[in-house]
Amino acid sequence: MSKIILPFFCLLSAAVSVVCGQTAQPGAECTEEYFPLLKERRVAVMTNHTGMVGNEHLVDILQRKGVNLTVIFSPEHGFRGNADAGQHVADSIDGKTGIPVYSLYGNGHLGKPKNEHLKLFDVMLVDIQDVGLRFYTYYVTVVKLMDACSEHNLPMILLDRPNPNGHCTDGPVLDMKHKSGVGWLPIPVMHGMTLGELMQMVNGEKWLTGGRICKLTVVKCRNYTHNTVYSLPVPPSPNLPNMKSVWLYPSVCLFEGTQVSLGRGTDFPFQVYGHPDMKDCSFGFTPQSKPGARRPPLMGKRCCGVDLRNLSDKEIREKGFDLSYVIDAYQKLNIGDAFFTPFFEKLTGADYIRTMIKEGKTAAEIRMVWQEDVEKFKRQRLPYLLYE
Repeated sequence: MSKIILPFFCLLSAAVSVVCGQTAQPGAECTEEYFPLLKERRVAVMTNHTGMVGNEHLVDILQRKGVNLTVIFSPEHGFRGNADAGQHVADSIDGKTGIPVYSLYGNGHLGKPKNEHLKLFDVMLVDIQDVGLRFYTYYVTVVKLMDACSEHNLPMILLDRPNPNGHCTDGPVLDMKHKSGVGWLPIPVMHGMTLGELMQMVNGEKWLTGGRICKLTVVKCRNYTHNTVYSLPVPPSPNLPNMKSVWLYPSVCLFEGTQVSLGRGTDFPFQVYGHPDMKDCSFGFTPQSKPGARRPPLMGKRCCGVDLRNLSDKEIREKGFDLSYVIDAYQKLNIGDAFFTPFFEKLTGADYIRTMIKEGKTAAEIRMVWQEDVEKFKRQRLPYLLYE
């Protein structure tokens, strides 16, 4: 598994991710806390390529330590993390361990484990690197796993990892009429919580089917606060190759709901935007078929656009959920409502953003609309926070 780490992230793993002089440590590295909970039990793992414990994958460690690992579940992008966004991921056998891998993502849909697969284990172990955004699908998969576990009285142990966007809580709270696989819970675009905190909130707010409660144990990160600048040691998915893309992702992902390319099919996805009909641009790019983006939007067409790679990380992080890029592209393309697709509301989770952009409102004016909802959400989540 360690062979798939990309060069960008090999460099970034040496970046500063410290609190009080100590390196932030994911829950997966605290093996003394959760290994005793796995003794004499059949164990299922939901993970992917991000489930690294130092230089070794969690699955390999579990097998080496004699844990009775019976099944692996994988999310969108697959166990190895190399499938395109939305691409069907088939069940398989892990070539290294011989353990069956069952996909929870197929035909564009996030699924729950089949009933026959739920009979294969006694405890569910979850270890996956989330990026703290409402439209990033990994958390939805975990919620569906919790739902299945609660229904069948199976405990879940979640190995928490830092949220690289945990410094910010911003964006509209999801209007549940827009609920979808890219928006499952009534939370802001940037919820500012780790996966462990968010799943505690799912239990506490009774967001599972019928208000059920999952028997959840969260193994906390160490030396982490929400202001920790945490550089991911492994890219979380094929089109988030570096930290610049991870920090721009909250804002640039909205282009998925427009006619504009965000750089899929280039070496810098989620770090640029453009379209063949945009004018007066000094920067251009041409999306091509690449691993992780086999059929990118506007493939083979020269796009005139904007390069965001020269923005400082500090500036990107401070802006949070920033609508200025979408507003800029809307004005430059000048095609009115045809700029948007129906997917735009699934990403924003609100009807008023499209309307206000068309009315010529600024990013600051639109942000004012969701501020009260964000403050209410911050109060609502307080009982579930695990870190300062």
